Amino acid sequence: MIRVLCVDDEPHLLRTLGANLRARSYEVDLASNGEQALELAAANRPDAVILDLGLPGISGLEVIRSLRHWTQTPIVVLSARDTEFDKIAALDNGADDYVTKPFGMGELLARLRAALRRSAPDDEIPVIVTPDLTIDLVARKAITPAGEAKLTPTEWHVVEVLVRNAGRLVRSRDLLQQVWGPQYGDETNYLRVHMAHIRRKLEPVAGQHRYFHTEPGSGYRFEPTDPDR
Repeated sequence: MIRVLCVDDEPHLLRTLGANLRARSYEVDLASNGEQALELAAANRPDAVILDLGLPGISGLEVIRSLRHWTQTPIVVLSARDTEFDKIAALDNGADDYVTKPFGMGELLARLRAALRRSAPDDEIPVIVTPDLTIDLVARKAITPAGEAKLTPTEWHVVEVLVRNAGRLVRSRDLLQQVWGPQYGDETNYLRVHMAHIRRKLEPVAGQHRYFHTEPGSGYRFEPTDPDR
């Protein structure tokens, strides 16, 4: 299911957005201020964000800037501010679309769907098949000859980031921020522990790194082909 984070300080509007999205089978998180929005975004990894600019505390513009440090999830601004200056500022800082209040729910949902379509990678292979391992990014499953591997949500997220960047080095700091959130970056021990669990569950031979490789001092890399075969 697609998860949408809605951020607005108007309780009635927030409830309306949540009800309309849930009625269309979206998973929804609701935040009434910028601080809560950033916490929910880091914890739940929404597929899209609907965001008001006029928030108490951290402004909507600051939320956009903070999110863009670590995620490219589509952001649709929903704001009563209708000046050209406000629209340009939001879009230049990373918003994908801008809807002014008052608005029609049908139009907002159409713009949300369009933003989600634009964010979907065209060249991604949804299922990675190797001689020892099948990773299905859509079903969120990793299957070995012994059956489906029981990965924790965090382990799966690490695997997902590496697989989506197959063949490319993912730096430790980037991996930490994508999995644990933007406030992380130096906790490399988290990665060592989780990678040990992932290898135990997914690598075909204990102690051999056929698919999940460590680049000492740099990061990690998933190689879908075993160079020794």
